[in-house]
Amino acid sequence: MKPQGRNRILPIGKLPNDLLARLLRRYIRLDRRVVVGPAVGEDAAAIRFGDRYLIAKTDPITFVSDKIGFYALHINANDLATMGAVPRWFLVTLLLPEGKTTPALVEKIFRQLSKACKTLGVSLCGGHTEITHGIDRPIVIGQMLGEADRGRLIRTSDAKIGDDLLLTKGIAIEGTSIIARRFYDKVTDRFGQKFAQRCKGFLFDPGVSVLRDARVALRAGRVHAMHDPTEGGLSTGLYELAEAARVGLWVEEDRIPVRRETRKVCNAFDLNPLGLIASGSLLLSVHPEDTPSILKALHRDGIEAAWIGHVVSKKKGVLIRRHGRWAPLPRFKRDEIARLFEHK
Repeated sequence: MKPQGRNRILPIGKLPNDLLARLLRRYIRLDRRVVVGPAVGEDAAAIRFGDRYLIAKTDPITFVSDKIGFYALHINANDLATMGAVPRWFLVTLLLPEGKTTPALVEKIFRQLSKACKTLGVSLCGGHTEITHGIDRPIVIGQMLGEADRGRLIRTSDAKIGDDLLLTKGIAIEGTSIIARRFYDKVTDRFGQKFAQRCKGFLFDPGVSVLRDARVALRAGRVHAMHDPTEGGLSTGLYELAEAARVGLWVEEDRIPVRRETRKVCNAFDLNPLGLIASGSLLLSVHPEDTPSILKALHRDGIEAAWIGHVVSKKKGVLIRRHGRWAPLPRFKRDEIARLFEHK
């Protein structure tokens, strides 16, 4: 019999939201300068510093080792972008595997970090490196710091009933790229080398960064909340937004953009794209009067975007309409990609 309750073994991926929320309520105490602290659905912390806010975020890169420096910068920068902040400073903890680390490998990762920092205008200002027992691949833990002007801070919890929900680029962009990189031979055997290379390239095109998406949207209209769906995919991101803002969400499945390559990869590996790791998509809750102008601005800037639903009262639930019928949005106890790595 499997252990239950406090002694149960948790699966790979994020902690369950109910467990995380309970731990945060029990153990976290904040000083007065912390404007946004740790909470389910909030992407980063905000700390009051004079006439602006310091925005702080930490995130590890664990699913991939290829292009890990690029990932570390952009995944952390995304969470600052969702709060309307400008990334400025980056610290990195680099854990390297015993018996596999060479000077060439370390330099390769530093080169990736340096290039990504230059692209984003970020200073690599500190961190720690070590060769660590018990891991089989490099792991990068990033800490991104940035700034946001007072009065322009965006919080996931500020989504409002009546808002429209918009989504940029499409879902599972990151997941599609990771699968093609980690299971390249399988994807190539099934769909051909050209297809596999195109999926790998999703890292850059359409790309996992949402910095530009956020900046364009903020200039074009009234954005009340933004969220960066990552582990657990769009579905988990929607539930996190709903929990943070204490609202319900109604989503139209046929309006959610899913790229052809993503559908094929998910079908081949028996994965649901709604629950597949999703960096590259930006989820926005916007004033409905500004939806046309925000979508127009995004499209004009070469960023695909779509209306996918709207914000409703909490009592109406988090629902998705499929084939004309409403049903609860699927929940995922772990990211769909975790099933692949467990059996790799």
